[in-house]
Amino acid sequence: MIDYRIDHIGVAVADIDIALEEYATLFGYRLLRGPYDDFAQQARVAFIGTACGKDSQLELVAPLDDKSQVHRVLAKDKGLYHVCYEVPDIEEAIAELRVKRCLLISGPTAAVAYEGRLIAWLYTPQRQLVELVEAAV
Repeated sequence: MIDYRIDHIGVAVADIDIALEEYATLFGYRLLRGPYDDFAQQARVAFIGTACGKDSQLELVAPLDDKSQVHRVLAKDKGLYHVCYEVPDIEEAIAELRVKRCLLISGPTAAVAYEGRLIAWLYTPQRQLVELVEAAV
């Protein structure tokens, strides 16, 4: 079995700057990296967390244009967008998850926010969106 480590939790937001201000006020979060315009994903993303480093990172995901999948998520009033797992071998992880009835919906493709490392998107049998990111070498 592949070693799946939670990398971040994705949260759909309408505007990254407004969301970052709210997370800073409420929870003391700060910008860790980004924002990045990822045209392949049709999204603008930024990673946030606290200075203590003991929390999981959040990825704020905002629609980059009208064709973005994020619009549909926001229209349903859902903030939680996805859970991202870092894996040592993305092709092996995809193969393993497909055997377990997960549906590959996108990728693997190079990700702007991960310096070109490969990412992939899958739906679980419970219709939860999962992102995989290949670990850095």
